[in-house]
Amino acid sequence: MSWIFQSLQWYFYLLLLGLAFMPLARVIFPRFFDGGYAFAKTIGILSLSYVVFLSGILKILPFDRSTILLFLALGGLSSWYFFYFQKPKEERSPFPLNIIVLEEVLFFVAIMTWTFVRGQEPSIRGLEKFMDFGFMNSILRAKYFPPLDIWYSADPTHPTGYPINYYYFGHLVGAFLIRLSGIAPQVGYNLILSTIFALGVTQSFSLIGNIIAYESFIEGTKKALDIVLRYSWKIVIMAGIGAFIVNLGGNLHTIYLFTSGYPNESPVPFWTILSGFNPTKYWYPNATRFIPFTIHEFPSYSYVVADLHGHVFDIPFVILTLAILFTFFITYSKKSLNTVKEKVPYYLSISLLIGFLTAVHYMTNAFDGPIYLLLAFLVFFVVLGATKEFLLSAGTIIFSFVIFSLPFSRFFSPFVNGIGVNCSPDFLVKLQKVGPFLFEKGNCQVSYPWMLFVLWGFFWVNFILLLWLVYSQRERYRDYGNIRHTDLFALILFSFGTFLIIVPEFFYIKDIYPAHFRANTMFKLGYQAFIMMSVASAYVLYRIRTNTGWASLTARIIWSGLFVLIFLYPFFSVPSFYGNLQKEPVLDGSTWLKNTYPEDKEIVDYINTNIDGQPNILEAQGDSYTDFERISAYTGLPTVAGWWVHEWLWRGSSDVVGKRIPDVVNMYESNDLTLTKNLLKKYNVSYVIVASQERTKYKNLNENKFAQLGKKIFEAKSGFGALYQLNP
Repeated sequence: MSWIFQSLQWYFYLLLLGLAFMPLARVIFPRFFDGGYAFAKTIGILSLSYVVFLSGILKILPFDRSTILLFLALGGLSSWYFFYFQKPKEERSPFPLNIIVLEEVLFFVAIMTWTFVRGQEPSIRGLEKFMDFGFMNSILRAKYFPPLDIWYSADPTHPTGYPINYYYFGHLVGAFLIRLSGIAPQVGYNLILSTIFALGVTQSFSLIGNIIAYESFIEGTKKALDIVLRYSWKIVIMAGIGAFIVNLGGNLHTIYLFTSGYPNESPVPFWTILSGFNPTKYWYPNATRFIPFTIHEFPSYSYVVADLHGHVFDIPFVILTLAILFTFFITYSKKSLNTVKEKVPYYLSISLLIGFLTAVHYMTNAFDGPIYLLLAFLVFFVVLGATKEFLLSAGTIIFSFVIFSLPFSRFFSPFVNGIGVNCSPDFLVKLQKVGPFLFEKGNCQVSYPWMLFVLWGFFWVNFILLLWLVYSQRERYRDYGNIRHTDLFALILFSFGTFLIIVPEFFYIKDIYPAHFRANTMFKLGYQAFIMMSVASAYVLYRIRTNTGWASLTARIIWSGLFVLIFLYPFFSVPSFYGNLQKEPVLDGSTWLKNTYPEDKEIVDYINTNIDGQPNILEAQGDSYTDFERISAYTGLPTVAGWWVHEWLWRGSSDVVGKRIPDVVNMYESNDLTLTKNLLKKYNVSYVIVASQERTKYKNLNENKFAQLGKKIFEAKSGFGALYQLNP
């Protein structure tokens, strides 16, 4: 099947979701010039995925295509019914079809472009792709939820298996789209990545365009659509630039393109090694590992390396949250507190919605939950002030967050061990712990200011430029004192983003990594800071371009010079990972398996075709980030012991997998038939894999005993791989 046909089949269902939930988007974004259409697909995906998830948790309906189609039909009909029959005719203004078409074309171009790019190297292999793909395959095999952990199978204490103890809602969304479309999972994985990219592009385009439009027409955007398209294409162009910054932009690390280079993970100040343009010395991942022992990724890098981790799944949901906070910010000002008359006050309705979204963030990528709770509290406080309305809003958000995240948290055991204090003084180290705070000896890492500027300088310069604009125009606008709504919203994003960047200099969330103890904290906080400040920086471009004078010209030159550096990043990262983009795209992410381990591919295909449910399997156990656990990852069947470090992180102890490893060795190598039989029974193993990885890992492998304990039900064409079914 050609990649174009597969992509069009996938796109059809995304278009259907967008059209079905277009009226609901219009209700949520009544003042957006596109009627919120850019967010309709995400609203539909989120709404249906959550309902399907809740239905599965409560064991009401199974997770299958008929259930999904039922909820899609009910959701779409409800959305359109509300719009046509529950609103007076005079309130039903026509949909802005011209901008909807524009955004749909943008979405289509974006998804097809990244599908083409990803099709150059579609392998679901390397980094943490086995984990992400395995989660989705486990969910796809599940009838009800929570889904089973593929790398920690059943034992006598948990005879039905262990649920995934990680943030898997994003993976459930991916499984939802695969099930809805009917596309094979190994193809769907890559189309999910393209979908996230396309949603990120169109949603950031809409959000930034509407911020600019609202700034341009201070009295609102009730007829901004015609104005934007007919008279102000620069708004569309600048929204496009903003979408590029959010989704494809890098950081100022590309200054090293003009240096003699440095050894990986040993950065030196760029001004000490300046040379001419020297791209052969540039290695794009260094932009995400610049400060030693830390991680500071951003969306562009994530799209290139193609791990479908929670922080990637959450990108469209995050931009949706920012858009809802913005529409609340411009709709419900302080002076409307006493004039808005509704059965349920608008601020409470938005609070419920924000609570739901922060629950989604938490279930998708844990750090994002508290991040957007804090941002929401800040935005609501700026709008409502120290009032009872603010207290009601904050309480409603927290209540909504707890209720909507309960189906997930009910089966989840947090693995955070406390809040570490970076560079704790000696007198606190002696205390070791006070409440949630940890004072660990030797844990002291401080980022050099010049390194922080390389990573975040583009945004901070924009922050300063906006402060200058606000100060220089303080007499012109009186909303919120001397600051207009859009300026204040952008300042909130810059300020909060900077706060997120500063936090890891003082605190870190304790995990299992000794030398990289603040890496995850910096990674997760910085990722969201990048998205927030990218949106705000695009707005600053518009603001400085609407000013005149030498100062404004200087600001434009500074902005443009720094933008060139972040603009360059994808033109080096994409070719480095995907080559010259001249191959015929292939979307099947299992092609590498067929070429590298053909017997494994045959076994995987046999299992996926002939074995239902989630019986336990036995395969070779290996370290994280390797090719071990390929069968469980590609089938969704739980194996006895999987990636050691990952399970250690998820379950808080190295013994979780560590104690099982000797049992796996004995099951493959022991000549004691009784011992083998008892161990297989202990872990409720139904199928045993014997292929290249097993033969390589276990030098004393005793394959004959599996024929005595069961039967060989499949043998690869090469004769080098076999699948044994054990007797009950």
